[in-house]
Amino acid sequence: MNSKKSHLLRSLAAALAIALLTACSDSGMGERVLVARPDGGDFVLQSAAGPVDTRSLRGKVLLLYFGYVNCPDVCPVSMAAGAAALNALTPQERARTTMIMVSVDPERDTPAKLKEYVAYFHPAMIGAVGTAAETAAIAKSFGVGYLRQPPRPDGGYAVDHSSQTFVIGPDGKLADVLPLGVATDKVVASVRKLL
Repeated sequence: MNSKKSHLLRSLAAALAIALLTACSDSGMGERVLVARPDGGDFVLQSAAGPVDTRSLRGKVLLLYFGYVNCPDVCPVSMAAGAAALNALTPQERARTTMIMVSVDPERDTPAKLKEYVAYFHPAMIGAVGTAAETAAIAKSFGVGYLRQPPRPDGGYAVDHSSQTFVIGPDGKLADVLPLGVATDKVVASVRKLL
């Protein structure tokens, strides 16, 4: 490539980068769009131990995460973070806190598979699954996005999904939304302020 074309490409790349950064900055131009926090809501799903009805868990703080057993990266990180937070709580606090992973892959995730998966991270965690329609309704109520990718040649597939952990208070109301990678002490603090 000659130097004239190389210089032109570098100039275009720099202009594009500046345009993108300007588009993301708060320059006072245009209107800010605020997205409301989702309401959340009660649900009943299936676990290996039977139905999981969030109404029957009133009085406990719930850590709710949407993921799936075959997730290669984000789910193990989030579940390990949840386990670290549960382990950082006192036994009395842990007895009043439950972490539930809701499957966004109901075609492959059975209650038995979910039980085995979550138990790897912490024995007190619950894995729950519903029908495709139930999953979609619950995800929508929490503002969770997920999208099944096309199958690979081996028949497997990935499911892209949101990675937040939702903190639900003892009253059943959504109290906090924690991003991926949040420090354990922040998760613990979020739980403790509700106990």
